[in-house]
Amino acid sequence: MQEKFGSAATYSRLFDATPAQTCEAARRALLSQGYIVNKADQETVEGQKSFQPQPDRHVQMNIRVTCVPESSDGQLSMGFVSALQDSFALKMASNSASLGVSMLGSVSVPVAAGHDSMIKIGSETVTSDQFYDSFFDLMRRYLLVDVPAEPVAHSKR
Repeated sequence: MQEKFGSAATYSRLFDATPAQTCEAARRALLSQGYIVNKADQETVEGQKSFQPQPDRHVQMNIRVTCVPESSDGQLSMGFVSALQDSFALKMASNSASLGVSMLGSVSVPVAAGHDSMIKIGSETVTSDQFYDSFFDLMRRYLLVDVPAEPVAHSKR
């Protein structure tokens, strides 16, 4: 196990926004990078994107963002992000047939037919500070774009 709990803020950042605004910024950040958003509400956003770095390799990135209040008035929130990278490889599976003869027993004969399958070969949580820093920077950019305007005072006539 490589797990060490500490005070480093790799996976979380403080935002001057409500949890709903923070999660909306995360949703927009994921969409802007080509992620498919599978879930989005005021507390959680989940996105997924696929890559094919080699003809026989496939990588799937899953990102989960959780937004929680950090102040009693709800105007400050903490965004927690974790990214999971799953790796797959193309494997050829061949078929074989068995032939049973009562006096001789059974004989297995390989058959030329087969099929390709994607086999999961690894799963890892992304630990790169640079990855998370760039994601949080993009979230901040979308928060600045979506700053709520001051209410306009209407005068009575």
